[in-house]
Amino acid sequence: MIISKKDYLKGFGCIVLVLALVRCIFPSVAGSLNEKGDTSQVSAAQTDSLAEKAAEEDSTLEVKAESKNLPLTAAASQPEAISEGDKHPIIGVLSYSKAFPDSNDVQYAAAMQHGVQAVMNREEAEERKGELVYMAASPYYQVDKLKSSIPYLVPRAAVLLNDIGRNFFDSLYVKRVPFHQFVVTSVLRSQNDLDKLKEVNHNVSENSCHLYGTTFDIGYNRYKTVSDPDGKPLREVGNDTLKWVLSEVLRDLREEGRCYVKYEVKQGCFHVTVR
Repeated sequence: MIISKKDYLKGFGCIVLVLALVRCIFPSVAGSLNEKGDTSQVSAAQTDSLAEKAAEEDSTLEVKAESKNLPLTAAASQPEAISEGDKHPIIGVLSYSKAFPDSNDVQYAAAMQHGVQAVMNREEAEERKGELVYMAASPYYQVDKLKSSIPYLVPRAAVLLNDIGRNFFDSLYVKRVPFHQFVVTSVLRSQNDLDKLKEVNHNVSENSCHLYGTTFDIGYNRYKTVSDPDGKPLREVGNDTLKWVLSEVLRDLREEGRCYVKYEVKQGCFHVTVR
C-alpha cells in the first residue's frame, strides 16, 4: 500500500498529539524515562571528580618540584612513565652543516642590532646591569668553567638560552630519554678576553659576536645527568643521542626566527646568536 505525503503527515501529527496527552495525564511515565535515559548529570559529576583529582595531582607535583629545587618537568615523573603510544621518535637533522649554516657575518649583523657596546672586563659588565643579565643560574643547563668569557648576556639572548634549555627538557621527556643538561661553553667576551685569545690564536676574529652579549656556545659532546628525584638509577644515554635531540630543538627555534646557529666542528659546539 502506498501512503501519500498528506496522509503520512496526518498520522505523524496524531502520534505526537497522543504522546503529548499521555505525558500530561501520566507525568510519572516521563520521569521514569528520564531516570533511565538521561546520563548527562552522571557524566558531569564524573567530570567534576576527575577535574578535582587532576588539580590535586598538579598541586602535588608543584610541591615535589619545589622541594627538589628542580623544574616541574624533571620532578613530575621520569620519561619511562610515558606510554609507547605517546613516545616521540628521535630524528635529529639530516646534516648539521646544512641545518645550521649561519656564518659569522650573518650573526655579526644580528649582534650589532641587538647587542651592547663591547665591555673591557668583568667589572665593567657587572656595572652595566641595566644592559646585561647574569645567566649562570638556570636549572635547564650547566655553565662550563669559563676561561675566556664571563656569564652575562643581553636579556633577549638570556631568554633564548633559557627557552632552549626548557625545550630540550621537554623533548627529552616526550622521547623517554633521561633528563640531561647541556653545557654552555662560552658567553660574553670582554675586550680583555679577546686580547688574551689573540695572543694564543692569531685567527681570532676582531668581529667576534661574543663581544656584544648576544651570542653563546653550546657544547654538543658533554652533558650533565639530572638525578632522579626518587633516587632511581637512570639508564645511560650516549652523547650522540642527546646531540640529536638538541639539534631538533635548535632547528625548530631557528626556523621560528628566534636565532642564528652555526655548527662548529673544531670547537665542538653550536654557535648561537639571538635574532
